[in-house]
Amino acid sequence: MTGNTLTIALAGNPNSGKTTMFNALTGSRQHVGNYPGVTVQKKEGRLTHNGVTVHVVDLPGTYSLTAYSAEELAARNFLVDERPEMVVNILDAGALERSLYLTVQFLELGVPVVLALNMMDEVKKRGMQIDTGLLSRLLRSPVVETVARIGEGKERLLDAALDFARGNRRPWEPLILSYGPDVDAALAEMTGIIEDARFLDGRLPARWVALKLLEGDHEVAGICRQSGAAYDRLAAIVERLAGHLAATMNSYPEALISDYRYGFIASLLKQGVLKKDASRERIVYSDKVDRVVTDRFLGPLLMLGVLYGMFEMVFFIGEYPMGWFEDFFSWLSGLAAAVIPPGQIQSLVVSGIIGGVGGVLGFVPLIVIMFFLLSYLEDLGYMARMAYMLDRVFRIFGLHGGSVMPFIISGGIPGGCAVPGVMAARTLRSPKERLATILTAPFMACGAKIPVFVLLVGAFFPQGAGTAMFWITLASWGAALLVARLLRSTVIRGQATPFLMELPPYRIPTLRGVLLHTWERAWQYVKKAGTTILAISVLLWAAMTYPQLPQDVADGYATSRRTLAAALEAAETTAAPGLDGAALADLEARLADIDNKKAEAALRNSLAGRLGTALEDVTRLAGFDWRVNIALLGGIAAKEVIVSTLGTSYALGEVDPGEATPLSEKLAADPAMSKASALALIIFTILYAPCFVTVVAMAREASWGWAAFAMVFNTGLGFAVAAAAYQIASRL
Repeated sequence: MTGNTLTIALAGNPNSGKTTMFNALTGSRQHVGNYPGVTVQKKEGRLTHNGVTVHVVDLPGTYSLTAYSAEELAARNFLVDERPEMVVNILDAGALERSLYLTVQFLELGVPVVLALNMMDEVKKRGMQIDTGLLSRLLRSPVVETVARIGEGKERLLDAALDFARGNRRPWEPLILSYGPDVDAALAEMTGIIEDARFLDGRLPARWVALKLLEGDHEVAGICRQSGAAYDRLAAIVERLAGHLAATMNSYPEALISDYRYGFIASLLKQGVLKKDASRERIVYSDKVDRVVTDRFLGPLLMLGVLYGMFEMVFFIGEYPMGWFEDFFSWLSGLAAAVIPPGQIQSLVVSGIIGGVGGVLGFVPLIVIMFFLLSYLEDLGYMARMAYMLDRVFRIFGLHGGSVMPFIISGGIPGGCAVPGVMAARTLRSPKERLATILTAPFMACGAKIPVFVLLVGAFFPQGAGTAMFWITLASWGAALLVARLLRSTVIRGQATPFLMELPPYRIPTLRGVLLHTWERAWQYVKKAGTTILAISVLLWAAMTYPQLPQDVADGYATSRRTLAAALEAAETTAAPGLDGAALADLEARLADIDNKKAEAALRNSLAGRLGTALEDVTRLAGFDWRVNIALLGGIAAKEVIVSTLGTSYALGEVDPGEATPLSEKLAADPAMSKASALALIIFTILYAPCFVTVVAMAREASWGWAAFAMVFNTGLGFAVAAAAYQIASRL
């Protein structure tokens, strides 16, 4: 402990409740995933306990400290480079043997460890007994019972961490395990070489470095390789041991090391640490449920039913609050139009800001309901079951079972985001399977695409909105899998690797947890609308406003308008003979027609309008007019911009901005739009280039070359499929 500050790293297996404990300790609203791959970045928080400032770092969930994946590497590098005062290891107490495997590796590294046996409520329900005092004495580390989801035990955990830090000021003391005579002899020889060569400048225990070399850790091997001759001696020992084990035991060093670690854990538990009620443990509740939920035939049907029911519920419940939001923004437009004098400022506020951002925010009720249901399914543990079932399907299309979670995170269950989805592909060890996942995950129905789909479905398929959204989701999956199959058969060929996935036990979600997760996702959506989307909306408004009409053209419209307005005023005030009600209505219609033509001419003359019009000759094959072209160009920045741009472009064309009608009604009334063009637009939105942020993420995870490939290939594929769909649908 440094002065009055303590830095602790929160570590543990995926699904152990680590991030939930982090939230409970720090009060931070962090997303909690029940699957590997969500927590790919370090998260930090601070709290004060008994007068001590505690700096908590939430490490990525990991099963091992060997650098097989980005999570494992990130966790290990933090421990080695930052050297926190201690690790608080969160363990799933219901799977103690497996969870202790990571603990043993921490102890072998020498870092001080405090154990938090989490989910103890479920352990007790299952009739298991854990002697925490004995476990603490055997491992010489504090052990605390916790239930992270309700915050039980967090105070005791902090007390234990502070007490341990105050009394544990000596250097790191690695745990020394025996791995049998063959490995122990090799380790002793290698340790001497490493100490003489001063590998890693004393940052890591020499025996631990030797273990990593035996386990085939590429990063450690790469560092040691720089030493030249010393590394050659180490490599020779590794090779010699591997040959000896293969010949005598039909095994290899990594497997043997793993066996001995589990042997140490088994010995530990058999000393009385763990007692089970065999009759109750035999078939736990989750196993019973999984017999139905993950059944080969019933499971997929149930999964489709859950998805379908979710969409029906979203639209059924969200219809009324969505109408309230639309009414509110219509009222706000009218208020702004009444308060702000006509001119560019009024246009910016009414059309650019309210018309653009309001169009995106109008979907907040549907988004919130959808996120609420998704959070419930996720916390329940059902999404992990979906990944398990989809693994069988993924293999057919050349993807790894580990690709399921990146897909789901990207919006496989609508509402996700492709950026963390692309990053979650780091968990895949095969570079080719990882690349195929990165390239196809953005096809999913992310939260940014949802408003586009909802808008089009509501405008053109209102009678079957839930069904339409259901099919859009399936179409997204189908597109991703088919493209993956294409890529894996051509430019990314390679063998599939095996997949093993842990199914977490079912847990009844807490209302607080579901509301927190819903709030976090919904707030991200609202924040994006108020920042990124607002900025882009203003820029697009400017692009759709400037340059303005040439003066002579504007004067022509003004002259025609003055003439008609004068005629109308004269007719209304003097009640000219022979001018009946129909004639007055005709004058009003002609006046409105001039305003509309002027607005449309101004929009077409603008920078965005010229670009959209220039593309019209090509995009008309897919039923896209120049307004849609503008929106789709804006959608490359962020998909929500498609809705905001359509909102702005249609608002700019309105005669009276103070009497704004919902965007969906404007689209449905636009003769340039039809069900066929809406279908093509939905398909194109699913397939075409990812947003900028996703492209950057793809470049970081793969390369700029593959990111550029995704933009060009996806856009070309999207247009070809959308054009084909439009041509077929418009002829039916």
